[in-house]
Amino acid sequence: MSSQLIPIIQQYKTDKESVYNTWFINNEERLKAFRSIRRGVQQVVDDIKTRKFPNDFKGTSLEFVLTCITEQKQVFEGAAHPFYWKPKLRIPDIYENEANKQAFGQFLENCLNAKSEDQIIREIIKLDALKIKGLGPAVASIIYFLHPTIIPPFNTAIINGFNFLFKDKKKLGSWSEYLKLREVIIDTNTQHRSELSLDLGAIAGLLFEIGAQKLILGTDEYLSEAERQKLEKAIEKRHKEVKEEKQEESLHTEMQYHLLKIGSSLGYDVIAASNDRSKSCHGQSFSFISLQSFPAMVCEKDVMNTIQLIDVLWFQKGTNNVLAAFEVEKSTSIYSGILRLTDLSYTIADGDEVFYLIVPDSREKDVKLQLSRPAIKGNNIPIKYILFSELKQHCDALCKFGDSHRIMEKIARAV
Repeated sequence: MSSQLIPIIQQYKTDKESVYNTWFINNEERLKAFRSIRRGVQQVVDDIKTRKFPNDFKGTSLEFVLTCITEQKQVFEGAAHPFYWKPKLRIPDIYENEANKQAFGQFLENCLNAKSEDQIIREIIKLDALKIKGLGPAVASIIYFLHPTIIPPFNTAIINGFNFLFKDKKKLGSWSEYLKLREVIIDTNTQHRSELSLDLGAIAGLLFEIGAQKLILGTDEYLSEAERQKLEKAIEKRHKEVKEEKQEESLHTEMQYHLLKIGSSLGYDVIAASNDRSKSCHGQSFSFISLQSFPAMVCEKDVMNTIQLIDVLWFQKGTNNVLAAFEVEKSTSIYSGILRLTDLSYTIADGDEVFYLIVPDSREKDVKLQLSRPAIKGNNIPIKYILFSELKQHCDALCKFGDSHRIMEKIARAV
């Protein structure tokens, strides 16, 4: 299998529309998600500890975590479904049963704090031994974001791809089957690490593509007409998704450009997210508008790394004093954007700065819902939102007539 897998991996990597290129490689949203999800999992643990975790999935911190995961689309599109509370079946039984809820919280906390592969595997075995109804290896998709080099994500398409590639019959809902599958994935990834990655998301993406029948293995000349039509529909759907993602990315870049332009016109130092400074819009490179380096700030390294991923920041000229911060959302998680602004607030808050989410008009309902959450309102951080259409429409006027960062209040909305 080892030598047979090499051309499959190469096909996976060279296909510009495979999840390797659209999700795994050079995707800032994927990288941003890791810290947001870790923060979210810690909130789930805290809610369970303090008995604030309710008896339904909706509105919980667990829903926030799964929203951050599923809004990356592609590999994780259906990751939330196993956690929806199904009252007739009483599954997954972590909402009404307090003992199971506490056990789930302890499992997540122990995985958060784990330093080794053995520790995580022991926690999985302990959780499996409790036989909590409906709580199966779908949890692995959460743990992947805590330990991406140890735990591969898991869903129907991934197991279908695994079974097809390795001529196996692993089952979906079993932790013991998952652990066996994981051993094969780890071993295969070790053999092909130079072609794939230490991060198990790369090989999981390969299995996903095969299982979702979006990666054509070899020739399709022996496919039946029905199989051929199914394959063509899958490829057409993927092409549409990639096209929509490119359009969203283009809009995201345009909104960043407007914000950089306005801030610069107001006389501030402005900077784009660290992984966006090579972008350009309307013939202007962000690197010519932005600061050449990020101002020094006194904070922990991981917090600093998160702050540097905020889409646009405005600084008082020649200082590290942040006056305004903007997170531009598209189909990514609004909650993770709120977390990044929260991190910044805890680092620099002096009462004068303002925080904004820039959102597509179609997502106004979503942003109002997230900003209305008690957990968000309780932070007392004044986050407002601005619609794409209004930022674009009023950009030139804000540049011409604005006299301070407070001019953005003219188009901002509060919840």
